[in-house]
Amino acid sequence: MGTINYLTRIEFDDGALSRLGAVLEDVGIQRPLIVTDRGLFGGPLFGELQTALQNVDRAVFADTPQNPTEAAVDLAAGIFKDSGCDGVIAFGGGSSMDLAKGVALRTSHSESLAFYAAINGGVAKISSAVAPVIAIPTTAGTGSEVGRAALITLKTGSKLGLISPYLIPKVAICDPLLTLGLPASLTAATGMDAFTHCLETYISPLVNPPAEAIAIDGLERINRWIQIAVTDGANKEARWHMMMGALQGGLTFQKGLGAVHAMSHPLGALQDVTLHHGTLNALLLPIVYETNQDAIPEWKQTKIRTALGIEPDASVADYIRQLNASLNLPASLGAMGVTAEHLPALVQGALKDHSNGTNPKPLSEADYVRLFNAML
Repeated sequence: MGTINYLTRIEFDDGALSRLGAVLEDVGIQRPLIVTDRGLFGGPLFGELQTALQNVDRAVFADTPQNPTEAAVDLAAGIFKDSGCDGVIAFGGGSSMDLAKGVALRTSHSESLAFYAAINGGVAKISSAVAPVIAIPTTAGTGSEVGRAALITLKTGSKLGLISPYLIPKVAICDPLLTLGLPASLTAATGMDAFTHCLETYISPLVNPPAEAIAIDGLERINRWIQIAVTDGANKEARWHMMMGALQGGLTFQKGLGAVHAMSHPLGALQDVTLHHGTLNALLLPIVYETNQDAIPEWKQTKIRTALGIEPDASVADYIRQLNASLNLPASLGAMGVTAEHLPALVQGALKDHSNGTNPKPLSEADYVRLFNAML
């Protein structure tokens, strides 16, 4: 494939990383800040990035936390300013991309991040002054490379969404070869993250037929290739399709998510236990789907079953539970370290989350209490 223009510019191909120099020139970035994490920094993939950036002056922030924080945004923004940077390269998974968007906002807008949070009316406060971001995913799951949102845990402990079309990266460079070394467990967790994005956006009540078409194709694609990618990590065809499915999930964010994400966001903000976002989404998806089922049009349920290759009367939720089990993903929040003491804050966080508003049906405090308790 070559260049795709949909919401933003996408360079998608095996070896697409080699186009980075030309992309920087096109966007007008002369001195980028690379935002990445310690797991990648200094490793072979980072070496490939360095090769693609030969003759380009750059600075590096390599301390992205698994769940991005306001404190990390401030540290990276300080490096951006002190180094005279004029753009950001996000290199890694969703955490690095969200942090990069936070830096791009923080260095171009004067107020605190909380001021720009979606639930505080921040969407309209974010302007085109946002510093340009180039996103290069090294996992196939988040879709943040084409997403308009960044999830940041603030110093207050709240995990809030920063949402704006100006936060969509100027260019996404999607090179499936960068995912060949991804461990099976991370392939499964990130793959089910993308699976969840496609399914949850598809059943969102907002009207956006183009996004729905992309979502259902992405769901079918991920369902077909995830087992192969997990069991045969060197399969280039499987890696290509998984990265495309993750991209498709990101392209459908315009339609809104739902209660899975309303629950996983506050879970990701917990300070005493570190939880992987994609794993949480996979775990929560079956019970949330069951809760929403009576609000999902029957024709959509039929299309979902067809995409998953299951019988017309089969349970979608049970199919997802079986898929999670086959991928060795955890079956409860308790197994991940969540306790009953966490629940009051989690329930309130879910109710306030921006994704709660695009769930197929309204959920009450009692609904979220039931859902969280059931998953312990």
